[in-house]
Amino acid sequence: MASEVRMVFMGTPDFAVPSLQTLVREGYRVAGVVTQPDRPRGRKRELTPPPVKVAAMELGLPVFQPERLRNPENVRRLLEWKPDLIVTAAYGQILPREILETPRYGCINVHASLLPKYRGGAPIHHALIRGEKETGVTIMYMVEALDAGDMLAHRSIPIEEADDVGTLHDKLARVGAQLLRETVPALLEGRVQPVPQDDSQATYAPNIRREDERIDWSRSAWELVNQIRGLRPWPVAFTLWKGKPLKIWRAEPVPGREAAAPGTVLSQTEEGVIVAAGEGGALCIQELQPAGKRRMTAAEFYRGRQMEPGEILG
Repeated sequence: MASEVRMVFMGTPDFAVPSLQTLVREGYRVAGVVTQPDRPRGRKRELTPPPVKVAAMELGLPVFQPERLRNPENVRRLLEWKPDLIVTAAYGQILPREILETPRYGCINVHASLLPKYRGGAPIHHALIRGEKETGVTIMYMVEALDAGDMLAHRSIPIEEADDVGTLHDKLARVGAQLLRETVPALLEGRVQPVPQDDSQATYAPNIRREDERIDWSRSAWELVNQIRGLRPWPVAFTLWKGKPLKIWRAEPVPGREAAAPGTVLSQTEEGVIVAAGEGGALCIQELQPAGKRRMTAAEFYRGRQMEPGEILG
């Protein structure tokens, strides 16, 4: 049956690649792949294809990259592939009604949270920032609202203390692909019972803004640790030192501290920079990156740059 069902896959970042590869490996007929346009990247602003495009080309699949999917001409072009099922994973745009209502098996999405928690574009970041102990993947029908469709399957995994956005992303990408491999046959055979989401329990995970990246030293040390790992390796939390951004890559809480305003540098050694945080705690910065410099350990920073006790980070 797999080879008889025409699919269109829609996705953009690395998270979506294992799902696309799994569908092809399982023998499904992927008629085409829709992804975001190539974007300028890096210091040289070179035009770079999204990871899903790279994977699709390696698999020999047709690729369509509309800037705005809702454009009627773009809708028409997608539907020329005559999909029986559309599968999306972190595509980045809400599908218009005409597309949602066309495939006979519907449109389904692989989302990196346990819905209805963390609807939106940055569920992995926000789960870490808010100190969650568990997250997962949900596969649900798509509707004309943000991640609000009926759920078809879900799988949870623990969030470990060592996890950051990078490690958790990779785990969830693999879980999502595996869950998709199990769910699609059941869906095509009519063995899935959709479950409506409880909208009263919904929380949201909007895309990370610049203000979300800046450290507020009045927060507790544990909250700051969660913020730092919830923004690593992208876009990376920062504070201001001598008026310039100082990226904080890794830190840990330290018990107790002398009386000082939050953000005050208490000491600097090769082991780290100790900074006063809120609620009587302190943070030991272990990896950091001054403006215009590379990422470095606290020991490397100590050998080249000094922070004076009493300086204020902001």
